[in-house]
Amino acid sequence: MRVLLLTPPMTQLNTPYPATAYLTGFLRLHAADLGLAVTQADASLGLFLRLYSAPLVARLADELRGRARTTARGAPMPPSIAHFLAHAQRYVDTVEPAIRFLQRRDPSLALRIVGRAFLPEGPRFAHLQPAAHAALDERLNAAFGTLGTTEQARYLASLYVDDLADVWRDGIDPRFELARYGERLAASAPSFDPLHAALESGEPTLVDATLDELARELVADHAADVVAITAPFPGNVYGAFRMARAIRAAAPKATLVLGGGWVNTELRRLSEPRVFDYFDYVTLDDGERPMLNLLGRLVGKSAPLVRTYVRKGGEVALETDAAAHDVPQRDTGIPTYDGLPLSRYVSVMEMLNPMHRLWSDGRWNKITLAHGCYWKKCTFCDVSLDYIGRYDRASTDLVMQRIRALIAESGETGFHLVDEAAPPAAMRALAKRLVADKLAITWWGNIRFEKTFTPELCALLAESGCVAVSGGLEVASDRLLELMKKGVTVEQVARVTRAFTDAGIMVHAYLMYGFPTETVQDTVDALERVRQLFAAGCIQSAYWHRFAATAHSPIGLHPDRYGITLRPPARIEFAHNDVEFHDPVGADHDFLGTGLRKALYNYMHGAGLDADVRTWFEPRATERRAGKRRRRPRSARANVPATTVAPDLIERYLA
Repeated sequence: MRVLLLTPPMTQLNTPYPATAYLTGFLRLHAADLGLAVTQADASLGLFLRLYSAPLVARLADELRGRARTTARGAPMPPSIAHFLAHAQRYVDTVEPAIRFLQRRDPSLALRIVGRAFLPEGPRFAHLQPAAHAALDERLNAAFGTLGTTEQARYLASLYVDDLADVWRDGIDPRFELARYGERLAASAPSFDPLHAALESGEPTLVDATLDELARELVADHAADVVAITAPFPGNVYGAFRMARAIRAAAPKATLVLGGGWVNTELRRLSEPRVFDYFDYVTLDDGERPMLNLLGRLVGKSAPLVRTYVRKGGEVALETDAAAHDVPQRDTGIPTYDGLPLSRYVSVMEMLNPMHRLWSDGRWNKITLAHGCYWKKCTFCDVSLDYIGRYDRASTDLVMQRIRALIAESGETGFHLVDEAAPPAAMRALAKRLVADKLAITWWGNIRFEKTFTPELCALLAESGCVAVSGGLEVASDRLLELMKKGVTVEQVARVTRAFTDAGIMVHAYLMYGFPTETVQDTVDALERVRQLFAAGCIQSAYWHRFAATAHSPIGLHPDRYGITLRPPARIEFAHNDVEFHDPVGADHDFLGTGLRKALYNYMHGAGLDADVRTWFEPRATERRAGKRRRRPRSARANVPATTVAPDLIERYLA
C-alpha cells in the first residue's frame, strides 16, 4: 500500500513544515510489517513555485487584462494591479530568475538586482523612493552597510515577491496570501457552510485551478492508495479541503485522511457529516498511533481506531481505544526530509523584526527536545490538550542521533527547536554534548524565561551554537503574570534576558495585550517596562499579540475566575477554538494596539527609546454626539495616563 503524506498551502516558504518529516520517519519503521511505501510532498511550496513561474505570471496578466477590458470605465484599479499590468512582460521575464536567486541558486544576480533596474518595482517599494534610480538606496546602506550586496538584493527580491502576492490577492483570489490561504474560512468557524460554499460554488480562481492540477499530479505521480493531509494552521485548511476534493475526483478509490495542529485544537466537537465528503478519516492529536492503527486496519490487520472520526449512517462518530497508548519519543524514529526538494525552498528577508527574519530566512531542520510543555500552567494556553499536557522528553542520545541524521541527509547544520518550551535541563545536556563532540551547528528555539538560565548556562548555550531564543513576557505586569500563572516576574525576565544578551544570544519577547482585567494603565506601564528592557539591551526583538480566549484553556474553561463572561457561542458543528468574551474593565484595546505596535517598530530600530511612551498613541478621532462636535485632544497624552513605573526600574533589577 502506497501512502502519501501532504502539506497543503500555505506555510512558510523557506523550510518544510516538520509534520510529514516526523510521520514519514515513524511509518517507515513499520513499513515492512504493514507492507507500506511511504512518501511525502510539500504542496505549499509546489503551489508557490507554480504561481511564481513565467507561464503562470503570463496567464495572470492575460486574465487581468481581460477583466480590465470589461470593467466599467473610470472604475478605480488597485495600485498593485495597475503597476503589474504596466510592466507585465518584465514580471514574466524576471520572476523565475528572482525566485532562483532567493533559492540561493543564482547568487551573481544580486549585482543586477541592487542596481535597481532589473526588477520592476511596485507599491511595496514605495518606502525606498525617491531614490528608485540610485545604485544603492540610503536606507539599504544604513541597514546593510556597503558590503551587503547580497543581503540588499535579497531584501529587494523579497519586496518583489510581496508585490506579486498582492497582485494574486487583489486581482485573482482574495483568499491568497504567502503564508496562509483562505484562513478566515477556517478559524473558529462553527459552521462548515462558508468553507463548503467556497469549495463548491462558482468558478475556481486561477489559484484554485493551479492547486487542483497540482493535487491531481501528486496523487498520480505517487500512485497513492492513502493520502494523509496535515492542516497545522487555519491558513492550511482551505488548501487541504481543496486538494482532497481534487484527489477524490481523480482517484476515487484513494483513502483520504486529515490531521494536524488545527484539527487537534478546533475539531474536538466535530459533528458536520459533510466533512466526510472530502475525507474518510479525521484523526486527533499526535499522528503516530492513530495512523499506525488506521493503516493496519486498511491492510487487513485487526487494529482498533484511535482518536479517529468517521461517518457512520450519516452521523459523525469518534472511535478510539482507551487501552491504546501514544508512541513515546524513544520509539518515534528519526525524521526524514526524503522526497522533499530541499534546494527549491525560498528564503525571503524581513527587515522589520529580527526574529521574524530568522524564521523566514534560511533552511532550518526542525527538531524537538520534548513533546508537550514541562510547565503546562499558563492560564491562556491549551493546557488541557495533548500537545501541551502530555510531557515526554527525548533522551540526549536520541536528539543527537536525529541531529546527525538530518545533517547527513540535508547538508544543513541549522536547527530550529520547535518545542512548546524547550526544557532548560535538556538544553544544558544538549549543549554539553555538542561541545564535547565538537559538532558545529547553529540553533535557536522557544523557552520560558526561567531563573535556571544563569549567565553560566547562557554562555554554554552560546558556545554550543545557540544564536537566539524567544519567550513569553506577555503583559510585562507582575499582577497579570501572576494571574496568567506564568511563573516568572518582570525582574526575573530582565535578568535572564540580559544573561542571554551578554552571551551574544538574540532575545525575542512575545508580548500580549487585552488580557482579562487589563486596564489602560496596565498597558501603558507594560509598554514602559518593555521600553526599558530594549534600552537596557535585554531584548532585541518583540511582537505584540492581541489576547484571545480559547475554548481549551483555563480561561476558556473557567472564565469566572478571571473576571470575564463568555458570550454564548453559535451552534458548533465544525471548528471551535477562539471564544468571544466580555471584560467589564472595558479598555479600548484596538486603540491601544496601534500605539503598541508603533512603539515596537521604533524600539527594534533603536529609535524613540528616550520618548515618553504616551507619544506612541494617536489621539482619538473627533466624535459627534447629540449634534455637537467634541473637541479633538491636542496630543496623544490626553488619551492615556502617564506611566507609574519608575524610570530606572529595569536598571535597578539588573543591578
